[in-house]
Amino acid sequence: MKEINIRDIKTSAVELINDGWGLVTAGTPESFNTMTVSWGALGEIWGKDAAFIFIRLNRYTYEFLEKNPIFTLSFYGREMRPALAFCGSKSGRDFDKPAETGLKPLAVDGAVTFEQAKYTLVCKTAASQLITPDSFIDPSIGKNYNRDGSDLHKMYIGEILKVYEN
Repeated sequence: MKEINIRDIKTSAVELINDGWGLVTAGTPESFNTMTVSWGALGEIWGKDAAFIFIRLNRYTYEFLEKNPIFTLSFYGREMRPALAFCGSKSGRDFDKPAETGLKPLAVDGAVTFEQAKYTLVCKTAASQLITPDSFIDPSIGKNYNRDGSDLHKMYIGEILKVYEN
C-alpha cells in the first residue's frame, strides 16, 4: 500500500460507499471488529477532510468505536461483495470474519485494514452524535428507519488522517 492524497481518488464518494460498499474497522491490531458500511459520506468539516459513518448501537463494531478513536474505512472491488455481505450480516461476536471470508488483516497506523482493500482511510473520531427519532425533519425517513426508536444509530465524524491505495 502506498500513501496518497484523498484528492487523488478519482472515484466519487457515492460510488465508494453506496455502490461499492466498504468496511469500517475499529479496534486495535490485537482486538478489532469490522462491518459493512453502505451509509456515509466523505467531505470536509472544520477545515479537515472527514468521513461520516452511521453505526447501529447494537452492532459489535459500535463497542470498538466507543473504546478507540482510530478506525479505518476500506473500499473494495465488486469481486469482494460476498465477503462484505458476510461482514454486514454476521456478528463478530459469533464469527471470526477474516477467517470466514478470507480477508487478510493488515495493521496500519495502529488500526486495521485488509490486504484486499483498494483504498483505506485511517480516521480519528472528531465528533459523534446519537440520531434519535426526533432528529428526523423529513417524516419519510422516520417511517422507513427507526420507526419506534429501537434501532438507533450513532453518527461518527472522523478526521481523515491518512489515505492508502493498493
